[in-house]
Amino acid sequence: MKKGNLGKVIAIIIAMIVVVAGAFIFKADAAEGASMYASTPMALFPPFLAIALALITKEVYSSLFIGILLGGLLSANWNIVGAMDYLVNDGIIAAISSTAGIFMFLVILGIMVALINKSGGSAAFGRWAKVHIKSRVGAAIATFILGVLIFIDDYFNCLTVGSVMRPVTDSHKISRAKLAYLIDATAAPICMIAPVSSWAAAVSQFAEGTAYSGIELFIRAIPYNFYSLLTFVFIIALTLMKFDYGPMKLHEKNAIENGDLFTCGEKVAETNEEEANPRGRVIDLILPVIVLVITCILGLLYVGGFFSGADFVTAFGDTDATVGLPWGALIALVFTIIYLILRKIVTFKEAMECVPKGFIAMVPAILILTFATALKNMTGLLGAADFVGALMDSAAAGLANFLPAIIFIVACVLAFATGTSWGTFGILIPIVAAIFEPGSQFMIIGMSACLAGAVCGDHCSPISDTTIMSSAGACSDHLNHVSTQLPYAITVAAISFVMYLLAAFVPNAYILLPVGAILTVATLFVIKKIAK
Repeated sequence: MKKGNLGKVIAIIIAMIVVVAGAFIFKADAAEGASMYASTPMALFPPFLAIALALITKEVYSSLFIGILLGGLLSANWNIVGAMDYLVNDGIIAAISSTAGIFMFLVILGIMVALINKSGGSAAFGRWAKVHIKSRVGAAIATFILGVLIFIDDYFNCLTVGSVMRPVTDSHKISRAKLAYLIDATAAPICMIAPVSSWAAAVSQFAEGTAYSGIELFIRAIPYNFYSLLTFVFIIALTLMKFDYGPMKLHEKNAIENGDLFTCGEKVAETNEEEANPRGRVIDLILPVIVLVITCILGLLYVGGFFSGADFVTAFGDTDATVGLPWGALIALVFTIIYLILRKIVTFKEAMECVPKGFIAMVPAILILTFATALKNMTGLLGAADFVGALMDSAAAGLANFLPAIIFIVACVLAFATGTSWGTFGILIPIVAAIFEPGSQFMIIGMSACLAGAVCGDHCSPISDTTIMSSAGACSDHLNHVSTQLPYAITVAAISFVMYLLAAFVPNAYILLPVGAILTVATLFVIKKIAK
């Protein structure tokens, strides 16, 4: 056995021994009823253990499973039978039930990508891009712009941008890790500042009952969402300055010099590894994507009740993306099959052969998403929300001027540990609303800090669904994506933390945003000088 593999096995075995030993050492008689670890710091231990194991061993499936198992044992007070009940029923089965719609959306998009590749549409777009996009900077900026334009939903953003831009970035030797970062950095951040998005709808629901209507509060919070806004400044500046740092530097160097887009880890299988159809045209890619965008928007509005009399804003507020997106994607899939068959570039048999190919391509993302959601369920059973709420209440008394910065950090940690930004701001928004004076400027800044921290923690977390789907969209090894993205996300997070400290004394977005942009660019110049 190789030395590196032996180290991974040893780390996993040690973690399993700790978990199993705990089941005997700390076994409690109270297997039924509330966990004795509920609403304590131990509620956050399972996700942190899973994340640490994943980063150490570079093996995500076993790491997540160990975290789920530990969460079940803590929930059942170390009773093994009770832990298995929690693991199976409240963990994995509940995860599959709650994410079934997203599984369907993933599979449909995988099938559509396979169909477009089979038709030669992706290859045709790649040929077009080689003529019109002539540099690595241009390819990166084009990916960024497309990510910003698809602001309706982060899941939709990740997979669509990945499938469209992968041939372009590959032709300019941009590593898959860098592509995954560009996708991830324009998925949740753009959705968090777009008033017409599934994220705006979710925030609006959680924010009802404050001094403002939900959508009004969301819009007022946009100028102070420093993490999302400064991430865009960071991407543009980093791209134009033509340098990278941290683990990303090795991936990009290897892609440029050796043409190796993966460097290390699993080389994720794609659906376009066969000879391209020479009759394919760019329209064979563009038209299905446009139809997909339109039908997904209509699906979200339909599920929200727009066609039953609800107004546009209310429909987006009441929609369910796990239903609306598969609804729209299924119509787009049927359209794509019929269109390609009528174009006579794909036969019906070839179209049906793309169905299992698309499913197989999405299996890794589905598995990781299932385990990550099960781990979130375990964290919820242990009352992580109550523990974080108590921390926030205790901080509010003596640290009033630093509250926005504290809220930002708490939201980052909670989203990182649980892998969900929606769950994080769902927990924190009512707490933030209670801390500040209703309708005050500081309440708006506090809400912005909460939303920005939720996006930041979600951006950094290996168990975040958006992070997982960004890896799937880029066909990048998941842990490569996490390890290369982390230094970039932490850099912007540190700058955002400073901005929230300043916001307590200068609560003016027109002053703070230019300062933040200048600070971001200056930080990159310093890092570039140090990196040399």
